[in-house]
Amino acid sequence: MRTIPIQLPETVFSALRKNPEEFIQEMRIAAAVKWYELGDISQAKAAEIAGLTRAEFINALSRYQVDFMQYTAQELAQELVNAD
Repeated sequence: MRTIPIQLPETVFSALRKNPEEFIQEMRIAAAVKWYELGDISQAKAAEIAGLTRAEFINALSRYQVDFMQYTAQELAQELVNAD
């Protein structure tokens, strides 16, 4: 795994009442949730970015009030056509 340093003001950690490690983990989850919500990444890739299992990521989606199924109307119609 690659480590990338990030600089944050000391005052930001109190915003979420988290220590620096917990804050960074929450940033990873929030970014992955948003990118998944926008359709930029798959659920599997989002879980990987967040450092979570898929089940844990689905729970995080719920916490952020994001639907775990991200289908466009066209994708949903195709899924229904393929359903047996």
